[in-house]
Amino acid sequence: MTSGGARNRSGPPPDPNALRRDRSNDAAWTTLPREGRPGPPPEWPLSAPTAREKHWWDYLWKLPQAAQWEKTGQVLEVAIYARRLTEAEKRGATVALGTLVRQLADALGLTIPGMRTHRWKIAGDEVGTKRAARAAAEPAADVPKSARDRFRVVDGSAG
Repeated sequence: MTSGGARNRSGPPPDPNALRRDRSNDAAWTTLPREGRPGPPPEWPLSAPTAREKHWWDYLWKLPQAAQWEKTGQVLEVAIYARRLTEAEKRGATVALGTLVRQLADALGLTIPGMRTHRWKIAGDEVGTKRAARAAAEPAADVPKSARDRFRVVDGSAG
């Protein structure tokens, strides 16, 4: 077994809001459509699916990440994930199967760390984001505007 060296999750995760973007080896971030992938899912590539596998298959192909899976031809990987996820849901499933499901979810960008690894982000609600930024910039009515406003005179003679 080897030791040391770079690993998939070594170091801090990539940050799309980092100030330094001038590195030539830093890939651009892909914005995934918030509404997900349109249209019906691709044809199931494995042997006949169970009802539960079909449920996961239909669900997964509606996600924003599905737009990238289609571009990169990951139909088989998504089917394997749906099959293993169905097995992992059953009573008595092994820890190893749960670990595999998590690893597959990471590889497909279904988890936050997986999305960071792929440098994917989901398109935000631009109106809501601007509204929240404006609200954060405006101080609330009951919050003092400066440190000086927070001071008050305390009468020391009472007591």
